[in-house]
Amino acid sequence: MAVENWVARQLEELTEFRRDLHRNPEVLYDLERTAARVADALRAAGVDEVVTGIGRTGVVGVIRGRSDTRGRVIGLRADMDALSITEETGAPWASTKPGMMHACGHDGHTTMLLGAARHLAESRAFDGTVVVIFQPAEEGGAGAKAMIDDGLFERFPVQEIYGMHNWPGLPVGHFAIRSGPIMASLDEIRIRVDGIGGHAAFPHSTVDPVTVTAALVQAVQTIVSRNVDPLKSAVVSITTIHGGDAFNIIPSTVTLTGTVRTLEEGVRDLVEKRLRKAVAGIADAFEAKAELDYIRNYPVTVNNSEQVEKAVRAAVEVSGAANVITDVPPSMVGEDFAFMLGVVPGAFIFAGNGPSAGLHNPKYDFNDELIPYGCSYWTTLVRQLLA
Repeated sequence: MAVENWVARQLEELTEFRRDLHRNPEVLYDLERTAARVADALRAAGVDEVVTGIGRTGVVGVIRGRSDTRGRVIGLRADMDALSITEETGAPWASTKPGMMHACGHDGHTTMLLGAARHLAESRAFDGTVVVIFQPAEEGGAGAKAMIDDGLFERFPVQEIYGMHNWPGLPVGHFAIRSGPIMASLDEIRIRVDGIGGHAAFPHSTVDPVTVTAALVQAVQTIVSRNVDPLKSAVVSITTIHGGDAFNIIPSTVTLTGTVRTLEEGVRDLVEKRLRKAVAGIADAFEAKAELDYIRNYPVTVNNSEQVEKAVRAAVEVSGAANVITDVPPSMVGEDFAFMLGVVPGAFIFAGNGPSAGLHNPKYDFNDELIPYGCSYWTTLVRQLLA
């Protein structure tokens, strides 16, 4: 194991920093305290440039090595935002804000990259430049896209970019990665079914949107089973249905929401096309009206094979080849690092969080034992890429 000695010296301080973020979660773009703490820590570490307010509350630090003979620049990214969930861990460092918690480990991601940035700024033992990117609003706000639209890569042109996410169930000290799609696209669907309401005793004088909805929910489940190639992946889930207020009244309107996840843009296009046909056709069959609002949120997260090889090399040095999975199955969870990978070649890796509760669970907590491995992975990656 090549967890670096400097991490052990700073582990207590880094752990307390992580727990402070956990006690004080902030969501989406409202990260004033979190971003300020990150920026202050980068300045205290002697990072050459610290820029705030990119993509509203994003923070970027620039660390220059001892020399720059080849003009190489790499980007390392962490996310900072929490979730709108009420915590149930009972930990001494549990959230002090009702309805908000770090249920996805972004407090840990921020801490690990901050620890690595501190060491890189102190040692300068590399040839080139490292850009550390602390991003807001990964959880549904497309903060990566906001930073890109705000000129992130024009102001800080990087040649490669890397991201990391903790993964419950994967042992601490283990890493997992794959070339190609590693996380799914994340799309939102909203359907409104309009009929003609009336007394439930006279259904023949109504156009019942509840009946239309029942047929529609059944039909959309056949899109994957009967339209998508069985060797490819897609998920279509209807997750909410709202309509009616009384047991004896047929409502005029029913609304549905749901999500679509795919691992290929072609499959994504196919699912949207079939959804539109199903919504229109089934509503017409019942003489009702229906509208589909299909919202494309995050694209597929696609790892570049060359950068995956580099990420694997760093992970192996930190944890040993036996503890690095190089062909992990892709996850149908979405990740907005996909926007950055659409602009700059790079790789996204999973780091083991041990036997914790799952992500987005009120009992989840980031495992502080992961901090040394994450910090060491980042600094090893820099040392290898910018030798």
